[in-house]
Amino acid sequence: MKKIVFESDVSLASFAADMVQKQIESKPDSILGLATGSTPLGLYKELIDRNLDFSKITAFNLDEYYPIQKTDDQSYAYFMKENLFKHINIRPEHCFIPNGEAKDADAECKRYDELLEAYGGVDLQILGLGENGHIGFNEPDEELVAGTHKTALTQSTIQANARFFESADQVPTAALTMGMKTIFSAKKIIVLVTGKKKHDIIHRLFEKGITTDNPASLLQLHPDVTVLVDTAAEEG
Repeated sequence: MKKIVFESDVSLASFAADMVQKQIESKPDSILGLATGSTPLGLYKELIDRNLDFSKITAFNLDEYYPIQKTDDQSYAYFMKENLFKHINIRPEHCFIPNGEAKDADAECKRYDELLEAYGGVDLQILGLGENGHIGFNEPDEELVAGTHKTALTQSTIQANARFFESADQVPTAALTMGMKTIFSAKKIIVLVTGKKKHDIIHRLFEKGITTDNPASLLQLHPDVTVLVDTAAEEG
């Protein structure tokens, strides 16, 4: 696992876009693993501006709130459509997100893992990093789940996501998320980390051991992880 520090979130986003562009140009039918939240927005804007060819690309998203309607403007399905998919030439049928409307969450999670396996797994996975070390919605716990699963969100994550809602009471308390094995199946992983609130977790990620209390620490076991950090996160 290597770390690269950038002077700003803008230069970080540009470098991340370079990595994604290289992946697309070297393998036009790549499987991309995508993330939501405020951190990857700069990357997605860069990708849109570069007018790359996504016509053969397939995208699998990390997670989705549960339960939530796809048309809800706080759903990750809506987020991805508005912030990336509708601006590029990716085929809608090649965009996969866990179904927050599914009546049977366990069946949906099983279906999602089987679908990803059928496509051959993710070539390049984009991750954010939660202030408590969560990746996807794999929250700190005594045990972590391997496959895609329904999970309860911790209070710290609910509070962190409350800025996207009118109040914390409106934040869903559960989500469907890729598990650690699903994430680790990616051939290459990029972690985007911006803002001074991430300083403590970056310190823990690179200077502390591997523990389920910090799910991101397991990334130390993956053979190809690049962590992109801006100076605000690096210096606090």
